[in-house]
Amino acid sequence: MSDAYQKSMMDNLYWWGVPTLFRCEHRDAEGQDIALVGVPHSTGNGTTERDQHLGPRALRNVSSIFRRVHGGFQLDPWKAAKIVDVGDVPLPRANDNEACVGQITEFYHRIDAAGARPISIGGDHSITGGIVQAIGKGRISGGGPVSFLHLDAHTDVFTKLDHFLGAEKSAAHWGAYLADQGQVDPKSSMQIGLRGHPRTLDWLEPSYGYGYNVVTMKEFRKRGIEDVIGQIKDVLDGKPIYITFDLDCLDPTIAPAVANLEPGERGFNIDEAVTLLHAVRGMNIVGGDIVCMMPTKDSPNQITALTAAAVMFEMISMVAETVAKSA
Repeated sequence: MSDAYQKSMMDNLYWWGVPTLFRCEHRDAEGQDIALVGVPHSTGNGTTERDQHLGPRALRNVSSIFRRVHGGFQLDPWKAAKIVDVGDVPLPRANDNEACVGQITEFYHRIDAAGARPISIGGDHSITGGIVQAIGKGRISGGGPVSFLHLDAHTDVFTKLDHFLGAEKSAAHWGAYLADQGQVDPKSSMQIGLRGHPRTLDWLEPSYGYGYNVVTMKEFRKRGIEDVIGQIKDVLDGKPIYITFDLDCLDPTIAPAVANLEPGERGFNIDEAVTLLHAVRGMNIVGGDIVCMMPTKDSPNQITALTAAAVMFEMISMVAETVAKSA
C-alpha cells in the first residue's frame, strides 16, 4: 500500500495526529482565503458555567473525522479555497473580560489585514464583539459596517444592563455596542429564532430600537421558513454579511451542551438552521462564528460538538464556494 493511501486511512481516525480544525494545516492567515480560529473565552457570559472556553478543543477533536465534501453543493471546500487553522487567540488574562475582548480584536485585525475570512469557534457570545470590532469597517468588509445574520435564542442587545456580573463588553451587550461604534448596521441585519425566557416584558425593545430585523421563534413558526428566507435575502442582499450562530437557537434535544438552555419552546432543528444559513449562499459572507458550546455537559457521543462542526462546515463550504466562483 502506498504512503498516501495509508495516510488517508489514518486521517479517518480522530485519535491520530495533531488535532486541527478539520485537519487543516496550522499556519498564519497570510495568503489564505479562509482562516479557521479558536476563541477559548468564557468570562463574557457572567454565569458560573464558564467552560465554554473548552469549545475550540472539543471541535478540533470531532472535526478530525468530519465529512470532507459537501454533497448538496457538489463541492470539496478544501480544494475550492485555501483554508488554514490559525490556532487559538492567546488570552493570558483569561479572567478579565475587557482585556480578552481587546486581545480578540487585535488578533482579528491581523487576519483582516491578511485578507482572509475568519470562521471561528468559541467561546461565549462576547467573542462576536471582539471579532467584529476588527472586521467591521475593515479590509474584508470593504471599509463599511457588516450586516448580521444572527441565529440565537437571545437578543444580546441588553442595553438596560450596565454590565453582566462585571463584564461590560459581555455576551449580553455586543449587539448594542457594535452598533454604537458603527461596526454593524442593525437595519440591514437579521436576528432570528429569539425565544429566551425574559425577566422583563420589554426585553425585545432594544433590538427594535436599534432597527434590527427581528424574527422571534413564534413569528418564525407562524410565518414559515420560506417567508423568513425571503426576508433574509431582501435585507442582506449586497451587504458584507457576518454570520453569528449561538447553539442555543437549536432545540436542547439536539444541542444539550450549551450555556443558556431555553427548553420552554421548541428551537430550530438542524435542517431548519442549515436552511436558514443557506439563505445567504452566494452572497458576500465576510466571516462567521459558532458560540456557547459547553463540552463538559455534552453527551458521551459528543452530539453538541458534532452539531457545531456541522454548522461550521456549512459556513466554510458557503465561503469556499463563493471564493471558487470569484477566482
